[in-house]
Amino acid sequence: MTGQDAWAALAERVQTWIDDDPDERTAAQLRELLTTARSFPPTAHAADETDPTRRQQVEAAHAARTELEDRFQGLLQFGTAGLRGELAGGPHRMNRAVVIRAASGLADFLLGELDGVHPAPRVVIGYDARHQSDEFARDSAAVLTAVGIEVFLMPSPLPTPVLAFAVRHLGADAGIMVTASHNPPRDNGYKVYLGGRVVTDSGQGAQIVPPTDAAIAAEIGRVPSVASVPRAESGWTVLGQAVLDAYVASVTALADEDAAYRTRAADLRIVLTPLHGVGGATAARVLAEAGYTDVHLVPEQAEPDPDFPTVAFPNPEEPGAIDLALGLAGDLRADLVIALDPDADRCAVAVQDLRARTHRGPDTAGADGWRMLHGDETGALLGATSAQHVLASGAASSTATASEDAPALASSIVSSRLLGQIAQAAGLRHVPTLTGFKWISRVDGLVFGYEEALGYCVDPAHVRDKDGISAALTVAGLAARLKAEGRTLVDALDDLARAHGLYLTDQVSARFADLTLIPSTMARLRENPPTHLGGSPVTTVVDLAAGTEDDRGGLPPTEGLRLLAADGTRVVVRPSGTEPKVKCYLEVIEPVAADADHAAVGAARTTARHRLDAVATDVRSALGI
Repeated sequence: MTGQDAWAALAERVQTWIDDDPDERTAAQLRELLTTARSFPPTAHAADETDPTRRQQVEAAHAARTELEDRFQGLLQFGTAGLRGELAGGPHRMNRAVVIRAASGLADFLLGELDGVHPAPRVVIGYDARHQSDEFARDSAAVLTAVGIEVFLMPSPLPTPVLAFAVRHLGADAGIMVTASHNPPRDNGYKVYLGGRVVTDSGQGAQIVPPTDAAIAAEIGRVPSVASVPRAESGWTVLGQAVLDAYVASVTALADEDAAYRTRAADLRIVLTPLHGVGGATAARVLAEAGYTDVHLVPEQAEPDPDFPTVAFPNPEEPGAIDLALGLAGDLRADLVIALDPDADRCAVAVQDLRARTHRGPDTAGADGWRMLHGDETGALLGATSAQHVLASGAASSTATASEDAPALASSIVSSRLLGQIAQAAGLRHVPTLTGFKWISRVDGLVFGYEEALGYCVDPAHVRDKDGISAALTVAGLAARLKAEGRTLVDALDDLARAHGLYLTDQVSARFADLTLIPSTMARLRENPPTHLGGSPVTTVVDLAAGTEDDRGGLPPTEGLRLLAADGTRVVVRPSGTEPKVKCYLEVIEPVAADADHAAVGAARTTARHRLDAVATDVRSALGI
């Protein structure tokens, strides 16, 4: 096919999509691009034009064709994370046409799974405050209702954990959450949960996993057009505040009910930021009902705003994202900073650690020692807290080896190995999983699970997903108890180091504008992995995609490499599932004596930091960055 023929075929596909687009806004976008692209033939070259105006017009036509080729490279792929992409017209973007097709495919999947079963499938739909989230939610409700599915629609933009809670609370067979979590403002997404009669094991209410994603994707692919999809004008139920009230009650039940707890809670000063997302009001309400009366929201970030105007990226992990919160904490002499990502399923924690003081300026948060805890640090604190609760309940014994049916702590394969040590010491099982809460939340007997990317599940009985709000409450409870003892979260981390050694983790990432470079980068690392990590020889290299089941620890194959060095250093390399990155997860272990004093633990932390920096240098060299 010639270039002219290929362009003619693309132009025809674009026009067909425009004719079928239910949204005049995205149809107008595509019409404008198509008109510009047609203004000069593909054979025209800007370099041949002597007139600057015509040169610009030829360049614009070429850019429009390139943009259309990208938007029409195929239907936005539906995977275990559902859909996620840039808001714009075309099949490879997030828009109403794509969402209507996705809802139709999901409807066909559910009707097939529950064929002949009564009553009809039940689906609950939630949405955040991003651009068009409410439209995508209503479109989904209209599609599902039209084919006889019972639909419950959330009453307003609410956190993702509320939707995950509602799937189990309402006995829904599926849940849809319209959100792109902490992606940039131009993006949106569409996550699917299964429960009720479709999933009846420990994964009930969790996000989908293979092969379910492929089955739903196949149904989506069979939708011939948006025009062929019936949509109801009404018939779904808009839920009242009762579902939110039930969620809040389930979370606040995690707090102790005694007067001593509430006294401690009232004495803890917290700065809270939802980063312009939907978690602020719900988190503040949960904290207040649990007795935390000294809570201060960052005013510039308190209300939902889909443009996230005060941050470059609305992700608590990104540099600068919590600077406003840290500044307010310094002004108020707060005890704790809590930052939620925009859909409130992740929770970042910052504390004052005098050993972390920097001197980049007298008025900086770093000069006062404020630092964000790494996700593995918060995960270890929450894991230790969960283990203590299990021991107190008598469901396990620290003097016994964990049995096959013992309660489980779970973490992803890229998270710190410290949680395994905590579990072993408490007589609990530790279950490593593939990355993503779709795997962590499926662990039988789960009492706590986490991944280093600030995701924590502290109440799997009610929410089979990461939940930043319940994690925030649990961290606050620990911080309040420690403050009453004259101690801090940093002291609790030192206690874990004395008990198990100091586990320090970090991450190195390579971002790619050209996605085709990611597979070649992984292939290069497989062929030439580092021979040393921080000066220690690499003793084991496991290809997580092709190694044996024993090599992978019984896990299914997944794209990635795991390297172990003689001194216990570990590096896991894998492509990101949500961003154009290759991520490398680094961990070193530094011995600490059980009776080490504060200074000795600090010295061990400094040594571990130097070792970790050396490992990071080796990894960057291997990545070519």
